[in-house]
Amino acid sequence: MHEFLRQLAERPMLADGAMGTMLYARGVPFDQCFDALNVTQPAVVEGIHRDYVAGGAELIETNTFGANRFKLAAHGLEGHVDEVNRAGAALARRAADAAPRRVYVAGSMGPTGRALAPLGPLTGSEVRTAYAGQAQALAAGGADVLILETFTDLAELAEALRGARAATDLPIIAQVTFTQEGKTLLGHAPGTIARALADFGADVIGANCSVGPHGILETIRLMASAAPGVPLSAMPNAGFPAYVGGRWIYYSSPAYMAEFARRMVELGVRLIGGCCGTTPEHIAAMRAALDTSPSDWRPQPLPSFGEGNGRWGRVPARSEPEGGETTTPSRLAQKLGRTFVVTAEVAPPHGAYDRRELDACRVLRDAGVDAIDVADNPMARLRMSPWAMCARIESEVGLETVLHFTTRDRSLVRLQSDLLAVHALGVRNILVLRGDLPQMGDYPTAAGSPVKPSGFVKLIKQFNSGRDVAGNSIGVPTAFTVGVALNLSAPDLDKEARILERKIEAGADFICTMPVYEPDALDRFARVMGRLPVPVLVGVLPLVSARHAEFLDNELPGFAIPGWVHEQIRGAGARSREVGLQISLDLISAIRPATAGVYLIPSFGRFDGVVELIKVAKVPVKT
Repeated sequence: MHEFLRQLAERPMLADGAMGTMLYARGVPFDQCFDALNVTQPAVVEGIHRDYVAGGAELIETNTFGANRFKLAAHGLEGHVDEVNRAGAALARRAADAAPRRVYVAGSMGPTGRALAPLGPLTGSEVRTAYAGQAQALAAGGADVLILETFTDLAELAEALRGARAATDLPIIAQVTFTQEGKTLLGHAPGTIARALADFGADVIGANCSVGPHGILETIRLMASAAPGVPLSAMPNAGFPAYVGGRWIYYSSPAYMAEFARRMVELGVRLIGGCCGTTPEHIAAMRAALDTSPSDWRPQPLPSFGEGNGRWGRVPARSEPEGGETTTPSRLAQKLGRTFVVTAEVAPPHGAYDRRELDACRVLRDAGVDAIDVADNPMARLRMSPWAMCARIESEVGLETVLHFTTRDRSLVRLQSDLLAVHALGVRNILVLRGDLPQMGDYPTAAGSPVKPSGFVKLIKQFNSGRDVAGNSIGVPTAFTVGVALNLSAPDLDKEARILERKIEAGADFICTMPVYEPDALDRFARVMGRLPVPVLVGVLPLVSARHAEFLDNELPGFAIPGWVHEQIRGAGARSREVGLQISLDLISAIRPATAGVYLIPSFGRFDGVVELIKVAKVPVKT
């Protein structure tokens, strides 16, 4: 048995974290070839390796993830495969040899970025040849093992593994990336992947990248049961990314990743590390977690809910249409600022059939909801068009909708074209959002739109005056009521206030906030911006478990769950869903005198809790 595999059989081993994240943090732009830095800036790459070794990593990956001839060709470097890979392995080898303990070097090999026949132009022979050449260069440079990682196509991974196996006798780690739904992009389940990789002869199998620790944990459970006896590896992202201040930020804290490491060991995982967003600080915390027992949780005092300060949307909505509109404002527009409005979110189906979603809307209608929010491909993952879903709800259920309209993946022409189509279908309420970025979803290379939410609000208002963005007539003006988003847990509330001011100046009619869990979040923002001139619907998402709270707090941008909420949910045990619902009920009662309404979001597609919240929210307030 190879020394690396023997060590892995004896005890869990800690790998390093992200290379690209660290290079980016050191000022290397995303459009530069990271792999070429092995030759052009070797000191930067070696320094990152040494930081991971200092943090406690026992296996470090070479900076060669994209150093196959197909990826290098995009930078005109297809003739430098051998040079780039040898240099990358040599840098990692030097950092490993300088460590006071045994540190292994894993030669990193990622996918080609091209589709395999019959979906694309690549043949199996071309893939095998490419990976054989890369594997030879990595071995020659000093790699102890090879790691094939972040693959989405099982057929491509099989060919890559065959090529690497033919070129060298080094142990091979094979890792696949999964979507939030727990399958690969081509629909393979974790069990299928695990059995196939074991049959292909991979020495270690596992999952990495795409989802955060929570998703990887569930995926590994399924892989472990499907391929018993095969060593497992797990290297998740540090949650989902957010674009803050011109830089990508990942929200999973070192402590959260450390807890993930403990859980992985309990599942029997032998190789544990991190992918995008993980840093030497995360690895150091994971090292400490693997070396020590977990510390006790410290309880925090439970604050009381205040009465609110009257500054959150109890103001008249705009009653007069702008710019010569000729159609009647929506029912929602007529209610905003006059009654306590309750909306609830329904996500469109993943396929073409929506009976389950329409049935859920009927339940919400009967409970008394004022409108249905329809999400636009949440998490940047493929679902039915939201404006088709809105049209179906309005015609089949008889409820008005709020269309979540993202600028994420539409050109300026497409934005305007879709607006006209939406209006023609009778949809009148729009919540303008940038949308979850493509990098979070199934199509990370999808082109984004340069249109900012405030610019899109202005564009819609121009439609309401009968003109497109170029000033051309569109005939009869549209009659959209436009909402915008607000993150009350933003790390920089002053910046969030400035962004909101631009949206309001552009003509926003109402505001929907990200979910909050205590009235203090509203008061903190009010101290920054003061009284808001348009109605505010406060986002409410009931928690169902301690792990649910941890996932939202650590892996999704925009969430900040107070410590006392974590304490209550964790202490509730089997009653965590009931306690989570009660926290939401208390929040609604506290904010009701000072806000225009609530925007309810179901947990994991379950609407029973939302129905309870609607019933409470619709009870008239005694004055």
